[in-house]
This record gives sequence, structure tokens and C-alpha cells, in this order.
Amino acid sequence: MNQRWITNVLLLLIAVSLLAIAVRPYLRPEPAKAQSAEPYPLYIEPGTQMLRAPDGSKQVLGRVMIDMRNGNVWGFPTTTTDTYPVNAMSSKPAVSHPFPLGRFAFEDIEK
Repeated sequence: MNQRWITNVLLLLIAVSLLAIAVRPYLRPEPAKAQSAEPYPLYIEPGTQMLRAPDGSKQVLGRVMIDMRNGNVWGFPTTTTDTYPVNAMSSKPAVSHPFPLGRFAFEDIEK
């Protein structure tokens, strides 16, 4: 009788543990994440625009991107109205290097 009582208690303990594991996601669900952290939270302005460097050194078509962490505004030249960099003279993918356009003072919003 004593051995049967121990077996029933252990089975009950296993059943309660399994129930706790099964119910936990319904009581406190974990948010789904594609990545653990966003390395570059950027806002990408739709379309292409004429980009002008603040010092007047360059004027070129490209994309505008805003770094949402600090408000820095970057221009990525595409040299055409396409939304991605294109080099018709080369079969290799073109690489666009950004240059600073300005900054949004996000810290002043709370003033």
C-alpha cells in the first residue's frame, strides 16, 4: 500500500508539472521576435529625392534615411530615380555610401 501511495503522489506531481508547463504560454505569452534587437532602427523615406550636402559639395539623387536613435539624417546616393543604387557600366552590385544631411533634435520634443 505504501509503494502505491508513493507512485500516485509522483504521478500527481508529474501531471501538475506538465499542466503548469502547458498553461504558462496562455497566461503569460512571450512576444514573437524576429530578432533579439534592432541594430539600426532607420526610417526610410519613400521614393528618391535630390540630396544636397550641407557644405554644398555634392548634389545627387538618392534616398533619405533617418536614424531613429539620435535623429541623424543620412543621404544614400542612387544617382538615378531608382530606389536602389545602380551602376549601368558594371555587372557588380553598386554600393551607396551615405553622407550626413542634418539632424532632427528628438530630445526637444519633451520640452
